[in-house]
Amino acid sequence: MKILFFTGKGGVGKSTMAAAAAWQLSQKKRVLIVSLDPAHNLGDIFGVTIGDKKIPYAESLFLKEIDLRKLSKEYLKREISVLTDTYRYLQTLNLDNYFSVLKYSPGIEEYALLTSIEKTIREEKDFDFIIFDTPPTGLTLRFLALPSITITWIDRLIQIRRTILEKRHTIHRIRGTLDDKETILDYSEEDDDVLKRLKRLNDNYQSLNAILQGKDSAVVLVYNPDILSLRESGRLIEGLHDLNLPLRLFINNKVTGDNERMSDYVDERMGTMARDIPIKRIALSKVLLDGKENKLYDIDEDIASAFL
Repeated sequence: MKILFFTGKGGVGKSTMAAAAAWQLSQKKRVLIVSLDPAHNLGDIFGVTIGDKKIPYAESLFLKEIDLRKLSKEYLKREISVLTDTYRYLQTLNLDNYFSVLKYSPGIEEYALLTSIEKTIREEKDFDFIIFDTPPTGLTLRFLALPSITITWIDRLIQIRRTILEKRHTIHRIRGTLDDKETILDYSEEDDDVLKRLKRLNDNYQSLNAILQGKDSAVVLVYNPDILSLRESGRLIEGLHDLNLPLRLFINNKVTGDNERMSDYVDERMGTMARDIPIKRIALSKVLLDGKENKLYDIDEDIASAFL
């Protein structure tokens, strides 16, 4: 299974390019395209209503949209439940007051999105391609960075938890006067629920990070022939390099005869920022409607060949 992330500045045509690639790939492969962008243009492009359950569009093409608000609420509810069960002995501190403000904490949306990506990759193994239409640059970089950041934090938390267990059980085992013999603690790490969960999380994020950085994953950067798009693309290229994520294709979208000189300049600059990355130019075209069917995704330019 191959995983493609279409990303770039807001308004450059990420959803259109992701939809075009999904449609073209589905002529030969089995494809699921998932919209992570809160704007959700995917349904408009294909001319259908999409929810948070995947729906068939064609024999080999399925569509899905992630409801970020609902996903964030579910993620928060699940984490609060875990914390409540873990720290039941602290109920006298009225933890509800602390939990009530968690929904405003930075990173909730990013972790919710990452959880959805991990679940999709894990559960949808019968597809040849999963295509993610991502939010604009900032949010995309934040949730793609989370596995590496979280692994670092979990490693530190595991060390802290082990220290807490050692201190707690050492105190528990003290009886009367101390001697010079080594104290053997009466516990096993495998019996500690907190430590077990930290280890499971570490394994999950290590596995996800390996997938995102692997040869079967690819980031497709979509941009327009203008200076603002060029600058934001530069920030995204730098972020992907720092995260060791595989940038595989540039798409210069909305090229016309009038902006061809600017297109040449932008493509040249993109080439200096990330060498040896192929560039596809997509001509600006109008939305063509055939009855109720939206043909915008059925563009002439071949995008699928870059991944087959």
